[in-house]
Amino acid sequence: MDAQDQVEKFKDFIESVYLEKLHEVVRKGESSLIIDFKELVQFAPELADDLLEKPGDALRSIELSLDSFDLQEAGIIKIRFRNLTDSQKILIKDIRASSLSKLVAIDGIVRQASEVRPQVVSAKFECPSCGNTITIPQLESKFKEPTKCSCGRQGRFHLVHKVLVDSQRLVIEEIPEYLEGGEQPKRLAVYAKEDLVDPKMEKRATPGSKIRVVGVIQEIPIVAHGGGQLVRFDIVVEANHIEPLEETFFDLELSKKDVEEINNLAKDPKIYEKFAQSIAPSIYGHEKVKEAIVLQLMGGVKKLKDDGTTIRGDMHVLLVGDPGAAKSTMLNFVSKAAPKARFVSGKSVTGAGLTSTVVRDEFIRGWALEAGALVLANGGICCIDELDKMTPEDRAAMHEALEQQRISVAKANIQATLRAETTVLAAANPKLGRFDPYDPIAKQIDLPPTLLNRFDLIFAIRDIPNKKMDEKIATHVLNLQKNPEKARSAIPVDVLRKYIAYVKQKIKPKLTEDAIKEIKEFYVNLRNSEQQGEEGLRPIPISARQLEALVRLAEGSARIRLSEEVTKEDARRAIDLLEYSLRQVGVDPETGKIDIDRISTGISASQRGKIVTVREIIHELEKKIGATIPVKDVISEAISKGIKEDQVEDALEKLKRSGDIFEPRAGFLQRL
Repeated sequence: MDAQDQVEKFKDFIESVYLEKLHEVVRKGESSLIIDFKELVQFAPELADDLLEKPGDALRSIELSLDSFDLQEAGIIKIRFRNLTDSQKILIKDIRASSLSKLVAIDGIVRQASEVRPQVVSAKFECPSCGNTITIPQLESKFKEPTKCSCGRQGRFHLVHKVLVDSQRLVIEEIPEYLEGGEQPKRLAVYAKEDLVDPKMEKRATPGSKIRVVGVIQEIPIVAHGGGQLVRFDIVVEANHIEPLEETFFDLELSKKDVEEINNLAKDPKIYEKFAQSIAPSIYGHEKVKEAIVLQLMGGVKKLKDDGTTIRGDMHVLLVGDPGAAKSTMLNFVSKAAPKARFVSGKSVTGAGLTSTVVRDEFIRGWALEAGALVLANGGICCIDELDKMTPEDRAAMHEALEQQRISVAKANIQATLRAETTVLAAANPKLGRFDPYDPIAKQIDLPPTLLNRFDLIFAIRDIPNKKMDEKIATHVLNLQKNPEKARSAIPVDVLRKYIAYVKQKIKPKLTEDAIKEIKEFYVNLRNSEQQGEEGLRPIPISARQLEALVRLAEGSARIRLSEEVTKEDARRAIDLLEYSLRQVGVDPETGKIDIDRISTGISASQRGKIVTVREIIHELEKKIGATIPVKDVISEAISKGIKEDQVEDALEKLKRSGDIFEPRAGFLQRL
């Protein structure tokens, strides 16, 4: 079709299908009309073909056709197309030279977003000699001036007027679901301008958001260092329309057959065992850990309070274990089985890579925000291996993401808050590489108590020789080496993914009175089972944080059965898992009682009691002896009160570190 036919055809299309919508756009003062491409295909298939093959010319003709509708007051109205046919949808990794200058739809996650900056699209100049006006469209990156006037004058011209539009550069990355195996996600720059970067739209295209871009793929020349142009070109998408997609990982479309299969599976009385066996089937044992991972994948229900605050539904699990205890294999399996997941590991992780960073944008010469793994896994799961190998500064970046489920950025001239509603499954090794059987486990986890406290469940995976168990593990591993195909899940991975997606979409269980009573009894009884010791120094078995963890675990348990109610059995399952976790890492070796302070502060109640006693002894001796007190006097006084010598030395060391006492000379102490 020639340009005139295109104008006429599109005018007819607007009059018959979109006239009412066009008037509404004008009435509201909007600057773009969004058209469903499939409606254009039905009305004028030839025009639709032209639009796909030569979008530049077709779009100009289409916008010209609006001139006949007498919309002068409304200014220029842009035409935006959505809902392209499936044949025009393309993956970032599949873009080739044949895709250039075609109208396509591309899905991706926003990885980077620059600041919005004005850009000149056209400039009007006046000739000083004859007064003639010359309009130059600004299509390239450098500002272009006229070289010659029709009257023959050359040289400088007066700039009379320039048309500016807002522009922004986004970098989108391939969606994890579209990747096969360990593929590196490909990136693509998207160039958006005018109404596509208005404040409302900009909020929906922040780093971590999932968007669909309809636009034209253009080549950009790469300038060589010494000037001139390279034979290689870069590519960019000039956006015609940007549409936010669902920002959760529930994008798996489920057919009626899938839903039937899920409902039949939920009726199985052994559903819990089947799910646990399906988590990393190549690993023998670790039933409790696998059960916890299943509940974690299902997740709890996020709750919004009236005051605007939220209670997170995501639960975090930490596996601390001896080398070779298959922690990484479990994490790898989960990162492949979960509908939306990111896998990162130890030394190769920085705080910026986990949360977000601000980078220099060469395209618009400003600063751009780039999302890290926890933001990109928003609504999904992030598996962090070798957590203990990360530097303390990088680990500190996780604190806000784990509890508040957001990441606040205040870098360069950018202040932003990114959503990170992400479940974290992490693995770490003990301080000395392997657990020491004679030292309490909690003492051997080389992670700050503030971070440990944010994990709902912590599992210690021990590798202790045991003839019966070793025989079973050896048989299992060697049989797998002989017949690798035997490592089959009770539930196939694709069904597992669909099941999790269905649960997250549809099932929002509520606590029943029986479940509340069960959790409440456990919480109150455990907290008040210890009546010995001073009021202030009694061990605190669990805190309100674990109470929330119990609710999340119980909700996860109900979701597996596709139940809308959390029953007493779900509460019992949650309590068993929490007790199992606390018995491993939260038991005070001196009293044999559960003490949450071992995790949340790093110092147990019995230890704190001894520190207080030693401090009081120093205070008493100061009154008798004077300011400088011999260490041997403190030790002998403490021994008479039933504290061992090594415990006194440990308490003195902690008091020195906290700045309560100092050593003016060897063998003597003084209070600060």
